[in-house]
Amino acid sequence: PQTFDQLMFGLRLGDDPRVCITTTPKPNELIRSLLARKNTCVTTGTTFENADNLAESAVEQLQEKYGGTTLGRQELYAEVLNDVEGALWSYSMFASERIEKHELPEMRRIVVGVDPAVTSGENSDETGIVVAGRGADDRFYVLDDMSLKATPDAWARKAIDAYYIHSADKILAEVNNGGDLVERVIRTIDRNISYKKVSASRGKMVRAEPIAALYEQKRVSHVGNFDILENQLCQYSGEGKSPDRMDALVWALTELSKSSGQARWRIS
Repeated sequence: PQTFDQLMFGLRLGDDPRVCITTTPKPNELIRSLLARKNTCVTTGTTFENADNLAESAVEQLQEKYGGTTLGRQELYAEVLNDVEGALWSYSMFASERIEKHELPEMRRIVVGVDPAVTSGENSDETGIVVAGRGADDRFYVLDDMSLKATPDAWARKAIDAYYIHSADKILAEVNNGGDLVERVIRTIDRNISYKKVSASRGKMVRAEPIAALYEQKRVSHVGNFDILENQLCQYSGEGKSPDRMDALVWALTELSKSSGQARWRIS
Protein backbone atom coordinates (compact mmCIF):
# COMPACT_ATOMS: atom_id res chain seq x y z
CA PRO A 1 0.00 0.00 0.00
CA GLN A 2 2.78 2.47 0.82
CA THR A 3 4.48 1.82 -2.51
CA PHE A 4 1.20 2.28 -4.36
CA ASP A 5 0.52 5.57 -2.58
CA GLN A 6 3.92 6.87 -3.63
CA LEU A 7 3.31 5.67 -7.18
CA MET A 8 0.15 7.76 -7.36
CA PHE A 9 2.21 10.95 -6.99
CA GLY A 10 3.63 10.14 -10.42
CA LEU A 11 0.15 10.41 -11.95
CA ARG A 12 -0.60 14.04 -11.05
CA LEU A 13 0.02 15.56 -14.49
CA GLY A 14 -1.53 15.22 -17.94
CA ASP A 15 -5.10 14.95 -19.20
CA ASP A 16 -5.61 11.26 -18.51
CA PRO A 17 -2.82 9.69 -16.41
CA ARG A 18 -3.04 5.93 -16.05
CA VAL A 19 -1.19 3.05 -14.43
CA CYS A 20 -1.07 -0.58 -15.52
CA ILE A 21 -0.75 -3.18 -12.76
CA THR A 22 -0.12 -6.85 -13.49
CA THR A 23 -0.42 -9.18 -10.52
CA THR A 24 -1.90 -12.32 -9.07
CA PRO A 25 -5.27 -11.08 -7.70
CA LYS A 26 -4.64 -11.64 -4.01
CA PRO A 27 -7.65 -10.64 -1.90
CA ASN A 28 -5.92 -7.93 0.10
CA GLU A 29 -7.35 -4.53 0.93
CA LEU A 30 -5.50 -2.69 -1.84
CA ILE A 31 -6.57 -5.07 -4.63
CA ARG A 32 -10.18 -5.03 -3.43
CA SER A 33 -10.23 -1.22 -3.33
CA LEU A 34 -8.84 -1.01 -6.88
CA LEU A 35 -11.41 -3.48 -8.19
CA ALA A 36 -14.20 -1.44 -6.59
CA ARG A 37 -13.25 1.77 -8.43
CA LYS A 38 -15.47 2.74 -11.36
CA ASN A 39 -12.51 3.84 -13.48
CA THR A 40 -10.58 0.57 -13.05
CA CYS A 41 -10.45 -1.60 -16.17
CA VAL A 42 -9.86 -5.27 -15.34
CA THR A 43 -8.46 -7.84 -17.76
CA THR A 44 -7.87 -11.40 -16.60
CA GLY A 45 -6.07 -14.39 -18.03
CA THR A 46 -5.32 -17.89 -16.84
CA THR A 47 -1.94 -19.55 -16.60
CA PHE A 48 -3.01 -22.00 -19.29
CA GLU A 49 -3.60 -19.25 -21.83
CA ASN A 50 0.16 -18.71 -21.67
CA ALA A 51 1.06 -22.40 -21.66
CA ASP A 52 2.72 -22.27 -25.10
CA ASN A 53 5.32 -19.86 -23.68
CA LEU A 54 6.00 -21.85 -20.52
CA ALA A 55 8.03 -24.99 -19.94
CA GLU A 56 5.80 -28.05 -19.98
CA SER A 57 7.33 -29.21 -16.71
CA ALA A 58 6.46 -25.86 -15.08
CA VAL A 59 2.82 -26.15 -16.13
CA GLU A 60 2.67 -29.71 -14.81
CA GLN A 61 4.20 -28.60 -11.51
CA LEU A 62 1.64 -25.79 -11.13
CA GLN A 63 -1.20 -28.19 -11.87
CA GLU A 64 0.15 -30.67 -9.33
CA LYS A 65 0.48 -28.00 -6.64
CA TYR A 66 -2.70 -26.02 -7.20
CA GLY A 67 -4.99 -28.14 -9.40
CA GLY A 68 -8.41 -28.77 -7.89
CA THR A 69 -7.78 -26.42 -4.96
CA THR A 70 -9.41 -23.18 -3.92
CA LEU A 71 -6.03 -21.47 -4.02
CA GLY A 72 -5.66 -22.72 -7.60
CA ARG A 73 -8.56 -20.49 -8.59
CA GLN A 74 -6.38 -17.54 -7.56
CA GLU A 75 -2.98 -18.75 -8.73
CA LEU A 76 -4.01 -20.39 -12.00
CA TYR A 77 -7.35 -18.83 -12.99
CA ALA A 78 -6.96 -15.25 -11.72
CA GLU A 79 -10.01 -15.25 -9.46
CA VAL A 80 -10.23 -13.00 -6.41
CA LEU A 81 -11.07 -15.29 -3.52
CA ASN A 82 -13.86 -14.12 -1.25
CA ASP A 83 -14.44 -14.97 2.39
CA VAL A 84 -16.00 -18.41 2.79
CA GLU A 85 -19.18 -18.82 4.79
CA GLY A 86 -18.38 -20.84 7.92
CA ALA A 87 -14.66 -20.00 7.93
CA LEU A 88 -13.33 -18.61 11.21
CA TRP A 89 -11.00 -16.06 9.59
CA SER A 90 -11.55 -13.28 7.06
CA TYR A 91 -8.94 -11.45 4.98
CA SER A 92 -9.65 -8.15 6.72
CA MET A 93 -8.32 -9.62 10.00
CA PHE A 94 -4.78 -9.71 8.61
CA ALA A 95 -4.70 -6.41 6.72
CA SER A 96 -5.44 -4.09 9.64
CA GLU A 97 -2.82 -5.57 11.98
CA ARG A 98 -0.04 -6.51 9.56
CA ILE A 99 3.41 -5.14 10.43
CA GLU A 100 6.96 -5.28 9.10
CA LYS A 101 9.95 -6.85 10.87
CA HIS A 102 11.37 -3.53 12.04
CA GLU A 103 8.13 -2.88 13.95
CA LEU A 104 8.42 -6.01 16.08
CA PRO A 105 8.59 -5.51 19.85
CA GLU A 106 10.83 -7.66 22.04
CA MET A 107 9.59 -11.25 22.17
CA ARG A 108 8.89 -12.95 25.49
CA ARG A 109 8.47 -16.37 23.90
CA ILE A 110 8.80 -17.88 20.43
CA VAL A 111 7.61 -21.37 19.46
CA VAL A 112 7.54 -23.46 16.29
CA GLY A 113 4.25 -25.23 15.62
CA VAL A 114 4.47 -28.39 13.49
CA ASP A 115 1.65 -30.42 11.95
CA PRO A 116 3.63 -33.32 10.46
CA ALA A 117 2.73 -35.34 7.41
CA VAL A 118 3.40 -39.03 7.97
CA THR A 119 3.91 -39.82 4.28
CA SER A 120 5.89 -38.07 1.55
CA GLY A 121 4.35 -39.34 -1.68
CA GLU A 122 3.03 -37.33 -4.61
CA ASN A 123 -0.42 -37.02 -3.03
CA SER A 124 0.76 -36.50 0.54
CA ASP A 125 -0.21 -33.54 2.69
CA GLU A 126 2.20 -30.75 3.47
CA THR A 127 3.86 -30.51 6.85
CA GLY A 128 2.74 -27.28 8.47
CA ILE A 129 5.61 -25.37 10.13
CA VAL A 130 4.61 -21.98 11.57
CA VAL A 131 6.69 -19.79 13.87
CA ALA A 132 4.88 -17.48 16.30
CA GLY A 133 5.82 -15.33 19.26
CA ARG A 134 4.34 -13.45 22.18
CA GLY A 135 5.64 -9.92 22.56
CA ALA A 136 6.48 -7.80 25.57
CA ASP A 137 3.28 -5.90 24.69
CA ASP A 138 1.27 -9.10 25.37
CA ARG A 139 0.25 -9.40 21.72
CA PHE A 140 0.91 -12.33 19.39
CA TYR A 141 2.99 -12.32 16.23
CA VAL A 142 3.16 -14.79 13.34
CA LEU A 143 6.83 -14.63 12.38
CA ASP A 144 7.28 -17.21 9.63
CA ASP A 145 5.60 -19.93 7.61
CA MET A 146 8.13 -22.57 6.57
CA SER A 147 5.62 -25.28 5.61
CA LEU A 148 6.56 -27.73 2.87
CA LYS A 149 5.88 -31.12 1.34
CA ALA A 150 8.83 -33.33 2.23
CA THR A 151 10.07 -36.57 3.76
CA PRO A 152 10.08 -36.83 7.57
CA ASP A 153 13.83 -36.21 7.63
CA ALA A 154 13.49 -33.09 5.45
CA TRP A 155 10.57 -31.51 7.33
CA ALA A 156 12.25 -32.27 10.67
CA ARG A 157 15.38 -30.45 9.48
CA LYS A 158 13.24 -27.52 8.33
CA ALA A 159 11.52 -27.34 11.74
CA ILE A 160 14.91 -27.40 13.47
CA ASP A 161 16.14 -24.65 11.13
CA ALA A 162 13.10 -22.58 12.14
CA TYR A 163 13.88 -23.22 15.82
CA TYR A 164 17.42 -21.84 15.52
CA ILE A 165 16.74 -19.07 12.99
CA HIS A 166 14.11 -17.54 15.24
CA SER A 167 15.78 -18.43 18.57
CA ALA A 168 12.64 -20.32 19.59
CA ASP A 169 11.94 -21.76 23.02
CA LYS A 170 10.30 -24.96 21.84
CA ILE A 171 9.10 -27.08 18.93
CA LEU A 172 5.50 -28.28 19.30
CA ALA A 173 4.44 -31.19 17.12
CA GLU A 174 1.09 -32.90 16.77
CA VAL A 175 1.49 -36.64 17.33
CA ASN A 176 -1.99 -37.98 16.53
CA ASN A 177 -0.72 -39.70 13.40
CA GLY A 178 3.03 -40.08 13.88
CA GLY A 179 3.11 -40.83 17.61
CA ASP A 180 6.56 -41.12 19.15
CA LEU A 181 8.07 -41.33 15.66
CA VAL A 182 7.78 -37.56 15.30
CA GLU A 183 9.98 -36.87 18.32
CA ARG A 184 12.36 -39.66 17.35
CA VAL A 185 12.96 -38.11 13.91
CA ILE A 186 13.63 -34.68 15.41
CA ARG A 187 15.87 -36.05 18.19
CA THR A 188 17.87 -38.08 15.68
CA ILE A 189 18.87 -34.85 13.97
CA ASP A 190 19.33 -32.73 17.09
CA ARG A 191 18.97 -34.24 20.57
CA ASN A 192 19.24 -30.81 22.24
CA ILE A 193 15.99 -29.43 20.82
CA SER A 194 13.39 -28.36 23.38
CA TYR A 195 10.39 -30.39 22.25
CA LYS A 196 6.78 -30.85 23.33
CA LYS A 197 4.24 -33.22 21.83
CA VAL A 198 0.61 -32.11 21.50
CA SER A 199 -2.41 -34.29 20.82
CA ALA A 200 -5.72 -33.31 19.26
CA SER A 201 -8.64 -34.44 21.40
CA ARG A 202 -11.12 -32.09 19.74
CA GLY A 203 -11.97 -31.21 16.14
CA LYS A 204 -9.95 -28.71 14.12
CA MET A 205 -12.63 -26.02 14.16
CA VAL A 206 -13.17 -26.30 17.92
CA ARG A 207 -9.42 -25.97 18.54
CA ALA A 208 -9.20 -23.04 16.16
CA GLU A 209 -12.09 -20.97 17.57
CA PRO A 210 -10.15 -19.44 20.51
CA ILE A 211 -7.30 -18.51 18.18
CA ALA A 212 -9.64 -16.90 15.64
CA ALA A 213 -11.07 -14.94 18.59
CA LEU A 214 -7.60 -13.52 19.28
CA TYR A 215 -7.55 -12.23 15.70
CA GLU A 216 -11.00 -10.69 16.13
CA GLN A 217 -9.72 -8.90 19.23
CA LYS A 218 -6.84 -7.52 17.09
CA ARG A 219 -4.27 -9.22 19.31
CA VAL A 220 -2.46 -11.04 16.47
CA SER A 221 -0.21 -9.48 13.82
CA HIS A 222 1.34 -11.15 10.80
CA VAL A 223 4.91 -9.96 10.27
CA GLY A 224 4.89 -9.64 6.50
CA ASN A 225 2.70 -11.55 4.04
CA PHE A 226 1.91 -15.25 4.29
CA ASP A 227 -0.40 -15.67 1.32
CA ILE A 228 -0.82 -19.45 1.34
CA LEU A 229 -1.34 -19.59 5.10
CA GLU A 230 -3.82 -16.70 5.02
CA ASN A 231 -5.75 -18.23 2.13
CA GLN A 232 -5.94 -21.53 3.98
CA LEU A 233 -7.26 -19.82 7.12
CA CYS A 234 -9.94 -17.97 5.18
CA GLN A 235 -10.98 -20.87 2.95
CA TYR A 236 -11.33 -23.68 5.49
CA SER A 237 -14.82 -24.16 6.89
CA GLY A 238 -14.44 -27.61 8.40
CA GLU A 239 -14.51 -29.66 5.21
CA GLY A 240 -12.06 -30.63 2.51
CA LYS A 241 -8.29 -31.06 2.53
CA SER A 242 -6.59 -30.96 5.91
CA PRO A 243 -5.39 -27.40 6.66
CA ASP A 244 -1.82 -28.23 7.71
CA ARG A 245 -0.61 -24.64 8.00
CA MET A 246 -3.70 -23.66 9.99
CA ASP A 247 -3.13 -26.56 12.39
CA ALA A 248 0.51 -25.56 12.93
CA LEU A 249 -0.55 -21.96 13.58
CA VAL A 250 -3.25 -23.02 16.05
CA TRP A 251 -0.82 -25.22 18.00
CA ALA A 252 1.73 -22.41 18.22
CA LEU A 253 -0.69 -19.68 19.29
CA THR A 254 -2.49 -22.00 21.71
CA GLU A 255 0.81 -22.67 23.47
CA LEU A 256 1.63 -18.96 23.64
CA SER A 257 -1.81 -17.97 24.94
CA LYS A 258 -2.13 -20.71 27.53
CA SER A 259 -3.65 -20.01 30.91
CA SER A 260 -4.34 -23.02 33.10
CA GLY A 261 -3.90 -25.26 30.10
CA GLN A 262 -6.35 -23.48 27.80
CA ALA A 263 -6.02 -20.83 25.13
CA ARG A 264 -6.85 -17.50 26.73
CA TRP A 265 -9.58 -15.52 25.04
CA ARG A 266 -12.60 -13.46 25.86
CA ILE A 267 -15.57 -11.98 24.02
CA SER A 268 -15.58 -8.19 24.15
